[in-house]
Amino acid sequence: MKVGLSIKLDVTKIDKERLFQGAKGTYLDLTTFIDTAEQDQYENNGFVSQSTSSEEREQGVKTPILGNVKVFFTDGDAAPGKSKAAAPVDEDIPF
Repeated sequence: MKVGLSIKLDVTKIDKERLFQGAKGTYLDLTTFIDTAEQDQYENNGFVSQSTSSEEREQGVKTPILGNVKVFFTDGDAAPGKSKAAAPVDEDIPF
């Protein structure tokens, strides 16, 4: 299944201590939870937060929500929200 997502982040909420240096740049691990069948009052399908390690999850560490996720396209296997119809793959996706 193909899903198109629109993600908006409040970068001022990023915990810069969680940034790490990789071979090709500075990285940030993120986690998102998405429900393609339901939307909240703002038509969002989920949220994005900074990832936690398994040890942090065991300790109950929660990171702040950095932003929201909105499903704007699916290939028909799941509806992108309550009232939106799936778009044809060959018309809206360039691959």
